[in-house]
Amino acid sequence: MKTIVAAVDFSNSTPGVIQMAGNLAKAFGARLHLLHVVEQEPTYSAYGFTPDEYPALHAFQQEAKRRATAKLSELLASVIPDLPDAVVELIEDSPLHGIISYVKKTEADLLVLGSHGHGVVVSLLLGSVAEGMVRKSIVPTLIVPAEVRG
Repeated sequence: MKTIVAAVDFSNSTPGVIQMAGNLAKAFGARLHLLHVVEQEPTYSAYGFTPDEYPALHAFQQEAKRRATAKLSELLASVIPDLPDAVVELIEDSPLHGIISYVKKTEADLLVLGSHGHGVVVSLLLGSVAEGMVRKSIVPTLIVPAEVRG
């Protein structure tokens, strides 16, 4: 095992994902990639709008990326003592598609991500990235429940 991708969303499941992925990376001598996916900025070009016509959305998107970058840097600092070659990546995409694309790009051997355990109704109404990854993943995928710490 050479590459492990830990997809994080900064929720209560993130500490467990980081700990589990870090432990596995150390055990296998693998490189750890910490990945966060920011939803793409909405576009309304089909209706003839440009980003200049809704500056608040653009400002929100830029702030979301700035904050995500800062949080990723904090996470990287927490794993660097044990995994000095760990890297972070922030991408803009839908979470499911973005994670799958990144796993392909890095030729990852394992994907680790968290599950919130919101329940059946929320999953039916909103869907779940974890459930989608179990169905569509191209590599072994480890789902870490929010309560578990590796």
